[in-house]
Amino acid sequence: MTTFETVDLFGFDAEGVAERSSSHVVQVKPFKSQLLKWVGNKQRFAHEIISYFPKFNTYYEPFLGSGAVLGTLQPQQAVASDVFKPLIEIWQTLQENPKELMDWYEERHAQIVGENKVEVYEKVLASYNKNPNGADFVFLTRTCYGGVVRFRKDDGYMSTPCGVHKPMPPHKFNERVKEWHVRTKQTKFINQDYRLAFDSAKSGDLIYCDPPYSHSQAILYGAQSFSLQELFDRIAWAKKKGIFVALSIDGSKNTENVLLELNIPKGVFEQEAYVNCGRSMLKRFQMEGESLEDHVVTDRLLLTY
Repeated sequence: MTTFETVDLFGFDAEGVAERSSSHVVQVKPFKSQLLKWVGNKQRFAHEIISYFPKFNTYYEPFLGSGAVLGTLQPQQAVASDVFKPLIEIWQTLQENPKELMDWYEERHAQIVGENKVEVYEKVLASYNKNPNGADFVFLTRTCYGGVVRFRKDDGYMSTPCGVHKPMPPHKFNERVKEWHVRTKQTKFINQDYRLAFDSAKSGDLIYCDPPYSHSQAILYGAQSFSLQELFDRIAWAKKKGIFVALSIDGSKNTENVLLELNIPKGVFEQEAYVNCGRSMLKRFQMEGESLEDHVVTDRLLLTY
């Protein structure tokens, strides 16, 4: 079994001894205003993850998703990417024309009158499945059940049902668009495979990876065909080039605190840390809405430095 130096995200080892000076790491304040509702996002504890980042040149996030760590970090120079085109359309529109992003959401939300929320959701979902696009997708992420973005593997059909919650009012969504627009001004958004992001990074840069969790999130977008072992190989290559890599990946789940076995290669990661993510919304979705006290999820953070 691979062993690492294990420290918590606030810089203390198992003996309670401080591990690092604030002059050598990045410290930011918590930022809890999600732009996109997304299961498994890191918004609540992104500042804790960031507290373990070293000083770096350019920041790369090649599995962007909801962008929680990016938005909390507010890097001065960054490249954020994802292989999922409708998602990147949202981020690019946020940066280039935030008013258009507001309009996308408001136009669809305005169709909700009285008790027809599910009907409107199904209409937008059908439109998206006919022609995948960012305009429909931004509304779906905020309206679907628990932010569970689920696609069929064979044809990419989004199959998540409508959520029980009320979608965020447009005026509140607009406030978040404005805030996120400012926070991501220095970021370049690209629709590309994560391997191309690795190819672009240079010594002294930082790559934060939050890939699909193949053990706990197999039904979500991108997880069915994703190879964690291929990512491990790419991370080993980046480490040799002097690139810092931080990887969020499956940790433990449920009250038994069982650590998931991931065949982590030896010699690639120098440290690991754990973050308590709370109860699993994905498990609640899979178990038809039950409140599951026993299903607590812990994220593992692996560091090459």
